[in-house]
Amino acid sequence: MAIIDINLPNTILKALRLPKNDLRRQQLKVLKKLLRKARFTQFGQQYRFDEILMSKHPGKKFQEFVPVYNYSSIYKEWWHKSIEGKPDVCWPGKIKYYALSSGTSEAASKYIPITNDLLRGNKVVMIKQLLSLRGYENIPVMSIGKGWLTLGGSTELQKGAGYYAGDLSGITQKKAPFWFQPFYKPGKKIAKQKDWNLKLQEIVKKAPEWDIGFIIGVPAWIQMLIEMIIEHYKLKTIHDIWPNLAFFVHGGVSFEPYKKGFEKLLGKPISYIETYLASEGFIAYQDRQYAKGMRLVTNEHIFLEFIPFNDKNFDAEGEVISNPETLMIHEVEENKDYALLISTTAGTWRYLIGDTIRFLDKERCEIIITGRTKHFLSLVGEHLSVENMNQAIKLVSEELNISIPEFTVAGVPYNNFFAHHWYIACDDSVDAKQLVKLIDEKLKILNDDYAVERNSALKEIFLDVLTEEQFLQFLHLKGKIGGQHKFPRVLKGAMLKDWELFLKGELV
Repeated sequence: MAIIDINLPNTILKALRLPKNDLRRQQLKVLKKLLRKARFTQFGQQYRFDEILMSKHPGKKFQEFVPVYNYSSIYKEWWHKSIEGKPDVCWPGKIKYYALSSGTSEAASKYIPITNDLLRGNKVVMIKQLLSLRGYENIPVMSIGKGWLTLGGSTELQKGAGYYAGDLSGITQKKAPFWFQPFYKPGKKIAKQKDWNLKLQEIVKKAPEWDIGFIIGVPAWIQMLIEMIIEHYKLKTIHDIWPNLAFFVHGGVSFEPYKKGFEKLLGKPISYIETYLASEGFIAYQDRQYAKGMRLVTNEHIFLEFIPFNDKNFDAEGEVISNPETLMIHEVEENKDYALLISTTAGTWRYLIGDTIRFLDKERCEIIITGRTKHFLSLVGEHLSVENMNQAIKLVSEELNISIPEFTVAGVPYNNFFAHHWYIACDDSVDAKQLVKLIDEKLKILNDDYAVERNSALKEIFLDVLTEEQFLQFLHLKGKIGGQHKFPRVLKGAMLKDWELFLKGELV
């Protein structure tokens, strides 16, 4: 039995509203749907949704009437009322579920509202992504009908005062239809396990009983799990135990730093499919083989806006200014970085999700994630993005034939100027001096501003080679163990101080 027949008739494809080319029209239709549904909420009444709907230019009027929010501001003004049990605050009815999200740098959990409307939209996008697999050359149809392994946080939800809170995967699993259960691994019992180490051990124990066709998760944790299975059963590759494994659905971080090490664990090539599934919604997915980017979801349940990521709209700490320049989908340009604003079917309005993206192909609406608004280095105007870092690591890894699964960078004072301090995870034999020289050279080629500042105020580059285990130990100490947590590519503030204490052995 297959999860879904990917040779569906045209009537069903039409019902799924698969993408057409008029992106502006699609997005205005989504916006109007959101405004109509929420016009009688407290938020909709305050910001005159009815008036926006009657406007000849609802997109511009929406931007004029509704302010830009980050998590702190929308929680302080609106979402705290929903958590207190009040209905019809930002979305009709009571919010019964919240996804707990801590991001990569903040310690306190964020409570992201989850509604049936949002989950329904996410489900439609998931089906669209499965349908797109028809165009992949090396994914057998039979693999889609096999079991799939999702490695996420605990599906055990916390009971609040009138609501449940937990990992998005837990909420999704709780609301999943009955036909979902036979395919879903590791199954309800193991998925509920809160102890991450015990969860991994139980999955390893059950691995021979499953016929896995594809895996979903964050690359670092999936790689660790596969290594554990191979070591436990004395295998050569993971295909010795899961011969039908055909593709890996990943997201959250760039896969490039992990690819070399990951492929050593395989007995045959598999496809890597990138997704952009955040707690706030299913935003984009790779819909064709060999695509360099992901297609934004423009015609379902999310209205998208784009703030040019530059010094005019963001300060040195990555905080957005009041009343920033915001663009709609038809106004963006290729090869420029934008901070993403989303409005969704969960009462998330003009919400700065914290990611920066770049359009590679505007006509196809294909984007890549280039970093985070607060995860970049620009001590002296070098404007070093996470994408620059990922690309440099990829090029150096290939040149030296080594695997670098994790890294992070900090900006530090150096004499009367500044320096970058790199921390690299590499279990291969490598010369740190050669490594830092090559990374510096690649970044000068990739980023003109960086090249200029290396001859000015950015005087030095330091690099420490560590083990991958050290990075994972630090996450564990910070309470960020598990499938949803990623190591921040840029360290600042309290997180940097804790990292330095950890490396000295003073944080335990």
